Amino acid sequence: MGKIFDLSLGQVQDVFVSAKTGQQIWEQTGANHRANVLEKFSDLLEENHAELMSLCVREGGRTLKDAHDEIREAVDFCRYYAAQGLKDFNDTGKMLPSPTGEKNVYKLQSRGICVGISPWNFPIAIFTGQIVAALMAGNAVVAKPAEQTSITGQYIAKIMHKAGVPADVLNIVLGDG
Repeated sequence: MGKIFDLSLGQVQDVFVSAKTGQQIWEQTGANHRANVLEKFSDLLEENHAELMSLCVREGGRTLKDAHDEIREAVDFCRYYAAQGLKDFNDTGKMLPSPTGEKNVYKLQSRGICVGISPWNFPIAIFTGQIVAALMAGNAVVAKPAEQTSITGQYIAKIMHKAGVPADVLNIVLGDG
């Protein structure tokens, strides 16, 4: 199945340095590109359905139906955040009503580095959902899957990187609780 190695405190600090670099690049990446990456990732989740189900069942103790449902939910998260992010993070912003004639523009922007710690009992859906929401918003992510499902989390991160999420933007930290 695989082996994992916990990071030392010094390595964790290096991860945050990497994430800071990644965030500065990712926030400058347009919402269209970020949405396209999430759409590609959702397609890759579906293409890797069997492997993800196997990991979820063997490592997380989920049933086959639950593993299947988790993958479907993760795909839904990707597509929802991609579509919503196109509306919320467009470059021009959203013009607000102006009763007195002033120009009011509502524009969302990234917040920096987000940390996501996911539980063992939803190793695909929650792990993915919290990451893709932060990524669509232009943030870098430091993600720590539950120690019981670290291989599943690492596999998902590998797929995200393949979809186009830069390594400095999505950083995985493995270790105990």
